[in-house]
Amino acid sequence: MTVYVIDDHPLMRDALTMLVHRVKPGLKIIPIHKLNVVESTVEKNGAPELFCLDLQLPDTLGMSGVQVLKAKFPDVPLAVVTSASASEFEARCLEAGANAFIEKSNSPTQIIAALRSLLVSEEEEAAAEEAATPAGPTKLSKRQKQLILMLDQGLSNREIAEKLDISEHTVKVHFWRLFRRLGVNSRTQALHFARTNGWLGI
Repeated sequence: MTVYVIDDHPLMRDALTMLVHRVKPGLKIIPIHKLNVVESTVEKNGAPELFCLDLQLPDTLGMSGVQVLKAKFPDVPLAVVTSASASEFEARCLEAGANAFIEKSNSPTQIIAALRSLLVSEEEEAAAEEAATPAGPTKLSKRQKQLILMLDQGLSNREIAEKLDISEHTVKVHFWRLFRRLGVNSRTQALHFARTNGWLGI
């Protein structure tokens, strides 16, 4: 599997490549300088495990890069890594399908933590946590059970991050995985699923 770093600044591409290597050594990392060569580059270099995308590319405008990548590669995690401010763009990026929003002004440690949450597989995550136990036909990890309980309490992403001592980016990725596991698209649907299956109050 391959990670594609899409950024028109050579120094930033090199920096992100180094950080990704620190997250998961041995990954194949391919730098790309603009969006319109992504498909041909993927054909030559193999299936993507993660896209790291800068919003401000020569051939993108606003959310167009996110929208194009999610349309062509809907199941591939996408991290927006940008100098744009979170207050202005994060919600729009996540709504457009991005799985994480990472400001370039963040420390290397913060960026690594956000990327790790996308690059560590569900199997690896489950192995690091307590063994998953059956919950009806669906198996949930300890972390996913915690998220459902916190959803039921009406906690925000920030409050959940504080309780679990993880970043908000990591909380969003955990929800993304939980929603995929349950086959739902929102917090409301996840809670309905949990209540229907009698998972709450246990």
